[in-house]
Amino acid sequence: MEALIPHHWFTEASSILLVLSAVGGLYFLSMGAEWLVEGASALAFRLGMPEVIVGATIVSLGTTTPECTVSVLAAFNGNPGLALGNAVGSVIADSALIFGVGCLIAALPADKYVLSRQGWVQYGSAVILAVICYSSYAVWGDEAEIGRLVGIGLLILLAIYMYLSVIWSRRHPQEQAIRVSETIAEHAEPGEVVHVADEHVTQKSSAALVGMIFAGLIVVIFSGHVAIESVSVIAERIGIPQVVIAATLVAFGTSLPELMVGVTAIRKGHPELLVGNVLGADILNILFVTGAAAVAAPLPIIDTAAKVPEIFLYLHIPAMLIILTCFRLCIFSATKRGHFQRWMGAPLLAMYLIYSISQFVISM
Repeated sequence: MEALIPHHWFTEASSILLVLSAVGGLYFLSMGAEWLVEGASALAFRLGMPEVIVGATIVSLGTTTPECTVSVLAAFNGNPGLALGNAVGSVIADSALIFGVGCLIAALPADKYVLSRQGWVQYGSAVILAVICYSSYAVWGDEAEIGRLVGIGLLILLAIYMYLSVIWSRRHPQEQAIRVSETIAEHAEPGEVVHVADEHVTQKSSAALVGMIFAGLIVVIFSGHVAIESVSVIAERIGIPQVVIAATLVAFGTSLPELMVGVTAIRKGHPELLVGNVLGADILNILFVTGAAAVAAPLPIIDTAAKVPEIFLYLHIPAMLIILTCFRLCIFSATKRGHFQRWMGAPLLAMYLIYSISQFVISM
């Protein structure tokens, strides 16, 4: 992204232009999110697939591909430590921030068939990564790393997961999809949009819908970057410390596109897309982002040069496991009711807030 939109463009721009860029970025971010959601929901309708499956595969693959590209390029350019933190931080943001906000906005549907499969893959992937990190550190100490062979192993697990996702989507019980739709309608607030099928979109060909999804994805990624860069430079100019900007705006910016897509999915009446996107994005961040980056270059588990090895081993990994355990408990309760209760978003958001504050305190 830096190669396409250099940072100096923002630092050299006037304050008025930065404000206009921030507003314009947020506007196009919303527009791109609508294209992505409408295209994904219409593709699910056209192919006869549950929207939660589309969210867990096509949408999540699209939203994590940019993060994978950033991590792989960072590994190639001699900064592999960024890749691991990027993957784990994204899992935390997806499960705590994005899903937490989604829960508070609407009673998200709980597809038992999907959650009992992709849900366990999500949790199991995180546990595998934690075991790899702690066991490597126990053996190699400060020289611990995730090597290329481990990266290849993660990519093999990714291929198996994608293959199983296709099989699971074909075996998904039709009555389960109907039950999920009924549950969404039953728990919708008065006036809340529920499963609106845009006729002019659903009549498009599958190829046109895929193109619509990718166009929306590109707009979301670029506009989100422009908005966050503009706001960050404005914050610097009014005297906000750089460490505060890094711990808040930059960290939030990496999750802004997925957050906007999730909120738009709920607003357009397709909450299953948010649930599927969170599950799929978490799995892909661990298996795809970490695996591909490790193949590009071995990933150090701690960064002794930065003198903050405890941030990853003593904060990021434990935070990820605690949040996903809470998420797992929410799934266990939700599958019995057929939907996630709105209060479930509160503890997840609280955990994300504590995690963000902890990063700020440690970095001081």
